[in-house]
Amino acid sequence: MRVLSRRHLLAAAGAAMGAGVLSSCSGVAGSAGGGGGGNAGRSVRYAFWGNNVRQENYQAAFDEMADELPDINLELEFAEYNAYRERMTTQMAAQNVADVFWVPSPDVLTYHANGLFRRVDDLETLDLSDFSEDDIRDFELQGELNTVPFGIHVPVVRYNRTFADEDGVELPDEWDWNDLAEIARDYTNNNSHGRKALSYRVDHDHSVQNWLRQHGEQLWSEDGGLGFTAETLAEWIAYWENLRQAGATTTVSEQDGVEPSWTDIGDSILLHLGNANHAIDEADMFPDFDFGLKHPPIAPDAPEGFRFLYMPRMAVYANAADEVLEPAGEVLSYCINNTTMLRHVGLTMGTPINPRVAEEYREFASDIELEMLEVGEADRAATRDPVYESPPGASEWRVTLRRVVEGIINGETGISDGAQQIVDEVQRNIDRAS
Repeated sequence: MRVLSRRHLLAAAGAAMGAGVLSSCSGVAGSAGGGGGGNAGRSVRYAFWGNNVRQENYQAAFDEMADELPDINLELEFAEYNAYRERMTTQMAAQNVADVFWVPSPDVLTYHANGLFRRVDDLETLDLSDFSEDDIRDFELQGELNTVPFGIHVPVVRYNRTFADEDGVELPDEWDWNDLAEIARDYTNNNSHGRKALSYRVDHDHSVQNWLRQHGEQLWSEDGGLGFTAETLAEWIAYWENLRQAGATTTVSEQDGVEPSWTDIGDSILLHLGNANHAIDEADMFPDFDFGLKHPPIAPDAPEGFRFLYMPRMAVYANAADEVLEPAGEVLSYCINNTTMLRHVGLTMGTPINPRVAEEYREFASDIELEMLEVGEADRAATRDPVYESPPGASEWRVTLRRVVEGIINGETGISDGAQQIVDEVQRNIDRAS
């Protein structure tokens, strides 16, 4: 299984879009011929996003599903992430959404507010027998089981083990944010290869969430508003600005923007904050290096429940025809309960939501996937306070953050004023949407 980086993904998808390709294909059915061989009453439209490699891997997985569920005709609708979100907006207006679809994280509550989700707890063909009552409660959205998670994302610090070995660096198993800053400055100043310790990672959503939760706040509140203050956000921005000004991170120019381009810096930095699942794509881009994962630093006074899991979701369209519901439940069950499927698609969408599947997948996992499983299972076992989805109107908060941080870097605004500007602008967008 080979994968592409996010930047390569966008480039490839852009080329495809320029050629008029926004995939809608039916290649999985009860006959070898593809879309024409299934029982018409058992057809299910399935929409998801990614790059061309993900499309190929899921196609292979669903081809194998056809052997187990031969009377389901699965019609795949596929696009690059941004194009997928645009298409969903168009399909929502036309009331022509796919029967089963992936839900982009910024749009969960927006789709919910627009009535896109059908409850799934009454689908007789949806098998949730591997999950505990606590698991099911974690899956609920505003008290309803109306989506099905299919992976787990957790924040990590990814490190280049090859560089660490070459430069005699030993990273601690337990560390706080001051430890990370000290290691970053020391490594940048003393390694003999001209490497920087860190990418400038002020905009990574799960790392921002992690910082806020460690300081008694979080991104979003239970009632659909902001869950953080400008003061705590300013502390996060100041942390990165101090490191950047000390030369311990890549410059915005070196990493091609406030959002770092891994293609530009992946072979020249020791440490990178990100999602555990992103390590699969991005490690593959630099096969000469060995990468490892560590839990992020922890603030000394972090509350016990600060750890969190972000779970990407699948949904059944609220207006799906009655005859679709039975096969839709079978498709959902296959996606979350089948280890064979993961042998095709891997862990690029996170560690398995099903604990039995996670354990079974160890037999096939790569070294970096095994580390993903370890980190994910540790966070899953920890005490965790609830985490809330972004409210309608807040989906572009990272765009606002990057723009304001660019102004801070360029000296156009101060950190405190910039943090307050972010809070005010995001709040206005939430107010407009409500």
